[in-house]
Amino acid sequence: MDFHKNDKVVVLSGDNAGTVSRVLQVLTKKDRVIVEKVNFIKRHTKARGQGQQSGIIEKEAPIHFSKLAHFCDHCNRGVRIRVQGTSKSRTRHCVRCDSVITKG
Repeated sequence: MDFHKNDKVVVLSGDNAGTVSRVLQVLTKKDRVIVEKVNFIKRHTKARGQGQQSGIIEKEAPIHFSKLAHFCDHCNRGVRIRVQGTSKSRTRHCVRCDSVITKG
């Protein structure tokens, strides 16, 4: 899995197809990614202490990484990436236009 926190991604399928957003968290053991403002769920919560509030809370749920693609600003679309360089200086490049895709 080649997604990192704060990467710019585009959603390929589902209700939010075509949405361009940023990665908030990567769950490597489950092969899932939490993306900002994508795949909202509602949780009915009960207050568990003085500072917590009860009610219906909307939050982002994880989405499988196969439904995402890296977003290239030069191509203005979702693309595959290629990793180039040695172990010390590895950079990620767009397959279509060969521009560098930065981490975060």
